[in-house]
Amino acid sequence: MTLANLALHLNARRRRHGRGLPPLILVTDESRLPDPVAAAARLPVGAAILLRHYHDPDRAGLARRLKAVARRRRLVLLVGGDWRLAARVGADGVHLPESLLRSGRLAPPLGWARRRHRLTTGACHGRHALGLAAKMGLNAALLSPVFTTASHPGAAGLGAFRFATWARRAGLPVHALGGVTAITARQIRFAAGFAAIGALRR
Repeated sequence: MTLANLALHLNARRRRHGRGLPPLILVTDESRLPDPVAAAARLPVGAAILLRHYHDPDRAGLARRLKAVARRRRLVLLVGGDWRLAARVGADGVHLPESLLRSGRLAPPLGWARRRHRLTTGACHGRHALGLAAKMGLNAALLSPVFTTASHPGAAGLGAFRFATWARRAGLPVHALGGVTAITARQIRFAAGFAAIGALRR
């Protein structure tokens, strides 16, 4: 069974906060996923694309191309770190890096998202960030790295037990990110969904 199939079968808390949360999130990465448009075109209906590509000189163009794929395939598009770009391309929500969560400068992105009824997610690497995400009323958190991963070389993974403990007490839905494959996902409990860069077809 692929990671996509496992995500779609989750008995998760996807109806909290009045909106269904995508059970599967494709996270774009400039080095590991050079063609996110092609990858997005293979996602199942209801999945999400999280546009990172923070240093891409044509990030706005990439966002528009991903939005076109999302509209055609009934996917959810989240734009990382830039609510203005999310607004310009008609994205379904904004993803807040942990540094932005910790900065406290959240009024503009949260204000836009709430006025437009858009999703808000946050990147979290520990319990403190999860607490901030819950306090700010985000729709979901992406907690990472659950397992060792090429995206965080040298960083120790949280492990399935710690992820489950933190996710269960987080106060908001938590997606597992980092080293999550069709094999490792079976170890994870209390996840609202899975997020991955290169493991969606495994």
